[in-house]
Amino acid sequence: MNLQVQILRNAHIYTGCPTHPWATAIALVGERVAALDGEALAWADAPGATVEDLGGATVLPGLVDAHLHLMWYALSLHDLDLRDLSWEQCVQRVAERAAETPPGAWLKGRGWDQNLWPGGIFPTAAALDAVAPCHPVVLIAKSAHAAVANSAALRLAGVTAETPDPEHGYFGRLPDGTPDGMLFEAAMEVVLAAVPAPSVEEVAVALKVAQAHLLAVGITGVHDMDAAPAFAAFQTLHRRAELRVRVVKYARLETLDAVLGAGLRSGLGDDQLRFGGLKLFADGALGARTAALCAPYAGEPDNAGVLTLEPEQLRGIARRAAEGGIALAIHAIGDRANHLVLDVLDEVRPLNSALRHRIEHVQLLAPEDVPRLARLGIVASMQPIHAPHDQAMAERYWGARTARAYAWRSLLDAGTVLALGSDAPVESFNPFLGLYAAVTRRHEADGAPGPAGWHPEQRLALAEALRAYTWGAAYAAGLESRLGMLAPGFLADLVVLDRDIFALPPESLLETCVRRVMVGGAWV
Repeated sequence: MNLQVQILRNAHIYTGCPTHPWATAIALVGERVAALDGEALAWADAPGATVEDLGGATVLPGLVDAHLHLMWYALSLHDLDLRDLSWEQCVQRVAERAAETPPGAWLKGRGWDQNLWPGGIFPTAAALDAVAPCHPVVLIAKSAHAAVANSAALRLAGVTAETPDPEHGYFGRLPDGTPDGMLFEAAMEVVLAAVPAPSVEEVAVALKVAQAHLLAVGITGVHDMDAAPAFAAFQTLHRRAELRVRVVKYARLETLDAVLGAGLRSGLGDDQLRFGGLKLFADGALGARTAALCAPYAGEPDNAGVLTLEPEQLRGIARRAAEGGIALAIHAIGDRANHLVLDVLDEVRPLNSALRHRIEHVQLLAPEDVPRLARLGIVASMQPIHAPHDQAMAERYWGARTARAYAWRSLLDAGTVLALGSDAPVESFNPFLGLYAAVTRRHEADGAPGPAGWHPEQRLALAEALRAYTWGAAYAAGLESRLGMLAPGFLADLVVLDRDIFALPPESLLETCVRRVMVGGAWV
């Protein structure tokens, strides 16, 4: 078979390869990189070779978001976007949507954040009942670990004053015990289970649209943490040759029995779609004040967060997964949760030392736990944009503990592999916003808290952050031998930028645009 030969020349190519970090030309044969610089130009004599002058443009390896929820993002494109709104504005959005929606249809929204409101008070059902009495309404918080529902939604879900709190979650309640509409952790699922589920085909259609948004900002691959039916929908797109981004798919706990029964193992699949492992939750989130801490939240002496799996539950599940050849990706935000997860991963590691276990978020660590990730070979899957966006509430509720929060530099210096992402749609998946946060520790909107950034000792260099968005993500999925760099033998995933981000101040990252994207040697 004759493979297409392409030579891209007159470019400023950041290869990400430690032994050959920069190049001015690259040769691609079929879906892979064949050569760099002078050896690349020699391929111009190959039959049918094309040569393209990039005019000095900067080229990066394809960027990978190592933690997002693509189905959630895709389906929520039609939901109410409540990000950065006051509660009054959220209610007004609901009223407007209710006026144009047939009675009885669900109204959904996402992104509200009570930490932006006076007093930081959680909302209740009352205001939603007033503007949408004939529609069930559920609005998910930015953290995705809390939601507010109206009375119609609670009725459809069968939630009453007599309904007990679910294990690892609770309902907000009025003094007489009546649910007030707030749903924390597992209580969310009680109400969300009443929302009509989309079909696999509906999810596939939504994902097909969403992947164009990813490619537009230079994302050529994702590690997806959504629940079913996302995996089936990705397979549908792959079968139709309509999956244009590379996907490493993680399963949720409710599918573990089926995964083990089918003999599914981490790494099964191909370079376009593969099974990554099992996603678990060890605790809640800072936004909902449910992240599990070693000491209580500041000003809340009775609240140290919640473990969403009891320690022995987590140990049993982790052991079953590891024995079955399934890597673990465990959500842990608070220092108590991270300590527990490290203990559990230390215990199960001997069961299958080849598995690439990871901790998702790793937002707050006890000092003694910082070196443990590297020592145990655990990947830190982190989202830089969380740090500047969380600063105010972290300082309010964690106090002096923020000195050891979002500790990218400390982890990297200890030898930990970082894999960076966004947690979209909790945050934007634009990787240049993430890179800006990683190198400045500043908010992209106003530069807060100032030129030095928040705890500037934890900043990363641009090359370090890029490595975590490329090679680090590939390593987390066991793909570091063929993805994450532009080196001979590697898959030709690359991004052409409109500016040289290495020669400009970090603020230029906020204005950087992607000119072109290539996946597997094909411009997409």
